[in-house]
Parts: sequence; C-alpha cells; structure tokens
Amino acid sequence: QVQLVESGGGLVQPGGSLRLSCAASGEIVSINFMGWYRQAPGLERELVADIVNGRTSNYGDSVKGRFTISRDSSKNTVSLQMTSLKPEDTAVYYCNAVIRRASDYGVYEYWGQGTQVTVSS
Repeated sequence: QVQLVESGGGLVQPGGSLRLSCAASGEIVSINFMGWYRQAPGLERELVADIVNGRTSNYGDSVKGRFTISRDSSKNTVSLQMTSLKPEDTAVYYCNAVIRRASDYGVYEYWGQGTQVTVSS
C-alpha cells in the first residue's frame, strides 16, 4: 500500500533545465531515504542523487554541480532540479525510497515506475 510516482520528465535541448518530482503515498510512518537513479538502455542503473534522513545529500560524479536534490518531508516528496543538461543525461529516471510502513512497522525499499528524460536537439 505504498507507492512512488514520478513526474516531470520530457524532451529538452542540451543546456536546458528540467525538474523531476516524486511523491510517496500510502501507509507511511517515516522515510529515511529518498533518491533518484537513472538507467539508459544497455547500461547499469546508476545513482543520480539522494538524501539520507532528510539532511545529507549525495550526488553521482557525472551530475555534480548541475543537479540539485531537495525534499519536502511534509508532503513525502523529493525533487530533482536538473540544469545544463547534456545528451548523456538521457535515461529513464527512477525514484527510490526506503520507507517504514504502518501495517507491520517494517522497513522496505520501493521504486517508482520511472520517467523518461531525453536531451536532444
């Protein structure tokens, strides 16, 4: 009964900007981790950015200085502001979260369905 839903993907030109959002809903007690991963066809899924316990942010080397992750704990959402986009950023972007749920008070990892980001002229 916990779901992650991404939004904001689309087609942008190189050098452009795009903002992705992910909303978690359901029987959520707490969210200790939220992050963004991406995967292009034939490549491994890689970390883009994450936030641990709502305070510590981590970024993949390829996006440092260009992407910014932020959380709104009151809404159980995480956003990714992407700037200076490059064709190499083209991928499906997935929201990931580690959530303690109310039904059994267990901690589980969840993935969103993914949203396509295409950077092209």
